[in-house]
Amino acid sequence: MLNALTAQPKDKILMLMQMYKEDPRSDKIDLGVGVYKDASGATPIMKAIKAAEQQLWQDETTKAYTGLAGDQGFLDAMVGLVVGDAASRDRVAAAATPGGTGAIRQALELIRLASPGATIWLSNPTWPNHPSIIRYLGMPMAEYRYFDDASRAVDFDGMMQDISKAKQGDVVLLHGCCHNPTGANLNLSQWDEVTQLLAKTGATPFVDIAYQGFGDGLEADAAGLRHLVSNLPETLIAASCSKNFGIYRERTGILMAISGDAAGTATAQANLAFLNRQNFSFPPDHGARLVTMILGDAKLRQMWSTELEDVRQGMLKLRKQLAQELRDRSGSDRFGFLAEHRGMFSRLGASPEQVEKLRKDHGIYMVGDSRMNIAGLNAQTVPLLAQAIVDAGV
Repeated sequence: MLNALTAQPKDKILMLMQMYKEDPRSDKIDLGVGVYKDASGATPIMKAIKAAEQQLWQDETTKAYTGLAGDQGFLDAMVGLVVGDAASRDRVAAAATPGGTGAIRQALELIRLASPGATIWLSNPTWPNHPSIIRYLGMPMAEYRYFDDASRAVDFDGMMQDISKAKQGDVVLLHGCCHNPTGANLNLSQWDEVTQLLAKTGATPFVDIAYQGFGDGLEADAAGLRHLVSNLPETLIAASCSKNFGIYRERTGILMAISGDAAGTATAQANLAFLNRQNFSFPPDHGARLVTMILGDAKLRQMWSTELEDVRQGMLKLRKQLAQELRDRSGSDRFGFLAEHRGMFSRLGASPEQVEKLRKDHGIYMVGDSRMNIAGLNAQTVPLLAQAIVDAGV
């Protein structure tokens, strides 16, 4: 049987990681992997996480399973963090998942149960795992324009024209904040227009929010999502704790399905538990337990939010420094978009040939579409990157 298997396409980012690892140059720069790094190049454990782990080690008395949907305290805490008061709690069905990717997979499974012929509308570009999972599940898929390569900003007119074609029963996948891979975000006025259009078409929004707190702050980053929730009868949300809590390997995520009434919520909740049972039974709890402790304890929450804000401000500082270094070296403002984008990523606008030149000549590793991880930089490497970009003719 196993002899009948065929090789699967290699993951380009994982291949890039291996190339970087094998590069002997001491001045190489990794801007490919989507993981936050501090100025020393490490991905640190947050102080609040360490404190919660120490407390958990002392207080935990069992490793027994939680419920199929995960621990209720975690679900309540995360609904509060992400949805806030945009919807009453009795409208929100929720289930813990193995990371944000697990939440996306479970959401697509839920969509397939509820609307088997649904077309999933994705931004062009989007995170590569979105179309990969949809394709694997054999679900219909379409793209809407999102990024203007000339201005490096959102192509909002193109986006609106395209998603106006979505039909009732279809699903429009939106990035809650810090768009991956471009870094270009909708403003609140644009979120409102998207909300009105979805209300008109009857399509259901599905929000992937993996970077809350990395863009403009915890509350601001959830504002667009909350506007959708407040004004539409149904919304799906996949949220990740990997980035804003720094617990990548703990695989901590949540899927929320917001219905128009409590009866719909009860049915959705039963389906979320059913899907968890089919895919992995009980979700992992260690990371979820830490998140619950932090969000439920005033001292730990303050420690966490302060550190998260430091991370956000650090990335903004790197963005501004890079934009200024490029302005000084190129004599042009064409890279000003880097200071306007938010989150870990920006798409530089380099051709595949220029990306390859950056790698070969300067040891700078970024994804082939020129998505770069701003958090992979520090104050010393920003000037090196700026000069390399100019030398490569970007």
